[in-house]
Amino acid sequence: MKNTSSVKTIFASLQWLFFIFANTVVVPVSIGTAFGLHSGEIAAMLRSSLIFTGLACVLQGRFGHRFPLMEGHSGLMWGLVLNLSLASSSLGMSLPEIGGGIASGILLAGIATLVFGLFRILSYLQKIFTPMVMTVYLFLLTFQLILIFFRGMLKVSEDGTLELPISLFSFAVVILVSLMKIKGNEIIGNFSILIGMLLGWVIYVILFPSESGTGSQTSMEFSFFPLGSPNLNYGIIAITFIASVINLSNTIASVQAASKLTGEGASQSRLDRSYLLTGSYSIVAAFLGLVPYAPFTSSVGFLESTRIFDRKPFLLGGGLMAILGIIPVLGALLATLPITVGNAVLFVAYLQLFGTSLKSLNGYIFDSKSIFRLAAPVLLGLSIMNLDTKLFTVFPVILQPLLSNGFIMGVLLSIILETLFRWDEQEHEIARGNSR
Repeated sequence: MKNTSSVKTIFASLQWLFFIFANTVVVPVSIGTAFGLHSGEIAAMLRSSLIFTGLACVLQGRFGHRFPLMEGHSGLMWGLVLNLSLASSSLGMSLPEIGGGIASGILLAGIATLVFGLFRILSYLQKIFTPMVMTVYLFLLTFQLILIFFRGMLKVSEDGTLELPISLFSFAVVILVSLMKIKGNEIIGNFSILIGMLLGWVIYVILFPSESGTGSQTSMEFSFFPLGSPNLNYGIIAITFIASVINLSNTIASVQAASKLTGEGASQSRLDRSYLLTGSYSIVAAFLGLVPYAPFTSSVGFLESTRIFDRKPFLLGGGLMAILGIIPVLGALLATLPITVGNAVLFVAYLQLFGTSLKSLNGYIFDSKSIFRLAAPVLLGLSIMNLDTKLFTVFPVILQPLLSNGFIMGVLLSIILETLFRWDEQEHEIARGNSR
């Protein structure tokens, strides 16, 4: 890969820092709030997240898969943990009981991943995640993230109404960043994410001074298992473990997409090293009450936006992220970044991920029958994502978190379809028909 100049490296590192921070800060805060933790515990989780996410990025970029791919809290696991917390009453369990079951499931999955990685068993698991399953995964991930960031762009008041001025400002930021990417020169296009965040932040403070946060010192104290001590709640453990195994597809999809984008080979040894690190991260995450980690497939959308593939800015950005947690006042300063601005900029960055999803369809041929292998899992997953989770209370409580998760159900259906049907023969028949 072509190295960047010193000045470009500095700005690219800052751009990575803002990207990693914006994708991280909401997760521990939302989880801590969902589990009813007090402000000190949430602050400690945030600080743990800042430090550990930065270190995780550096270790993966330096010793793991060695691609500039953010290692962060998995969107799949984040959604699962939040769904389980919301279902506590219908499941008849307290929040600490659910949190403890989640911790047990994450620990079990982390240990299993380490064992699988050491004995190279995961290479067999990769056969389950076929290219079509990865395509379904990419489409569902794109839809899930876009929905999250679109909602995050909107400012909603306590009475549930839309605060129009701030929401319109978010759309203005989206338009600005999009124009910089589409119409700007190479430099402006490459740094549109950084420019959008900084410029949007400054204008937001000027236009909405009363809404601007002041920041606060994060807690210096760490605590183990803040969501609940590990227990043997088998249902919660099983669901968490299944989701964690599916979460491994993040590594496959991310590394393969980054390999195509950067032109570097994605060897099995790179994947194995990444699995070992991800398994280790999961164990640490369970102890600290954090959402399990995974390489961000959405980083590919970021790379497509910036067109900066050099690892050095990424490693520096990860290192700066860890420093934010080590020096709390710095993290508190960056925490004043308006969340609506951050979501607006990430919304544009992740539009590129849809292009990555479309590119993964290259080489496939569809007809009225074979289209089911793509349409059925993608549209089922998307449909479930837009349903109220209360509708699933008619099912056994142990199945509700699984059945109400559109992402998991879509990927599982894709795996089943790819296992049961010989789609390759169908494609050959279509190809022969087209050649006549």
